[in-house]
Amino acid sequence: MEDNIRDEPGFVSRLFSSLEVKYQYYLDKLTPHTGVRWVLAVLTVFAFCLRIFYLQGFYIVTYALFIYYLNMLLLFLTPSIDPALELDDDEDGPMLPSRNNDEFRPFMRRLPEFKFWLSMMKSTMIGFFCTFFEVFDVPVFWPILVMYFFILFFLTMRRQILHMIKYRYIPFTTGKPRRAGKEDTGKVVLG
Repeated sequence: MEDNIRDEPGFVSRLFSSLEVKYQYYLDKLTPHTGVRWVLAVLTVFAFCLRIFYLQGFYIVTYALFIYYLNMLLLFLTPSIDPALELDDDEDGPMLPSRNNDEFRPFMRRLPEFKFWLSMMKSTMIGFFCTFFEVFDVPVFWPILVMYFFILFFLTMRRQILHMIKYRYIPFTTGKPRRAGKEDTGKVVLG
């Protein structure tokens, strides 16, 4: 009888596992809808900013959150294999194909779009949660933080854009030519 009781998971364990299953279910349903996900993310960040504006505080939380966003944006724009680390002595470094006879290699991100979105949503929710506790409301002069963030943003984006120009890559697929294979005629060749 006692072994039977120990084999069953407790109430808290069952509650958390059912919440985890529901969370994964809704996450899987939302995964293919990129536009909806990003609208949801923008609305969540907007709600967070409204809360900060209403409370007139928690500027350190906001600053840390936006620095985290900047870090994720840089990872999103950076290729998974950094060409700056694989320099050849005879060239300027590895380049993406620029002619039709070059090898085609798709742009692989260091941080995929879905993980970028998920990390952004989680961090925004954590920041939102932190605004309910006075311990995180450190008094600071917020215009200095805003100015420092914009300076940091422009310097890092300038460096990233120069990196893109130097190694000739574009991290977005809009406007890029697509390689087409042979058309499928539907005929089956037995041979």
